[in-house]
Amino acid sequence: MLIHPWDAARDDTEWQQWLGTHDFGQLAVNGLPGEPPYVQPLHFFYDAERGEVVTHLARPNPLWSALEADPDVLLSVVDDYVYVPGPWQAPPDAPPEHGTPTSFYAAVQLRCRAHVVDDPAEKAALLNRQVGHFQPEGGSARVATGEVPYGRMLPGIRGLRLEVVDVRAKFKYAGRKPEVQERVAAGLAERGGPRDAAAREHLLRRRGA
Repeated sequence: MLIHPWDAARDDTEWQQWLGTHDFGQLAVNGLPGEPPYVQPLHFFYDAERGEVVTHLARPNPLWSALEADPDVLLSVVDDYVYVPGPWQAPPDAPPEHGTPTSFYAAVQLRCRAHVVDDPAEKAALLNRQVGHFQPEGGSARVATGEVPYGRMLPGIRGLRLEVVDVRAKFKYAGRKPEVQERVAAGLAERGGPRDAAAREHLLRRRGA
């Protein structure tokens, strides 16, 4: 992923806060010899304090053998993306039709070292961390080995701890074109399409960064 200086995260807090509310991504695992990479969509919990991601997948998932052969993986998260029409991006002294269309988006890529979790008690603890993130208000029974309702399901899954070793974060929102930011912000507000409000918030927040 190409990251220009004007699109880079200002600090770790920026991308960490974004990941706190954007917790669905794609896990890319190197394929076995002669096979393409595996790409697995999944929910996850990013634990900033521990510097790791926790998640789980079904035991029959075909990526396990590739993951065990090469535990270096990439978790990619992309959201708040919108299409920006060319006229919105035209310089103030140019005709609107000369503007260049583009995409705005936020993206975080976590390079990780994967650790498979098969111990039942460790899997239960991992699942409770993940569910605690998605359901902080509670409402579900805790996972415990040998106890209903989830204990009997533990053999059917494998846990994953992804130790984060590198991070690449990008917030592409007209950072190089301050002269058109107001026009683009107005266009997003008027259009009001899916993700337009989130993209506009990024643009205004990062203005002058």
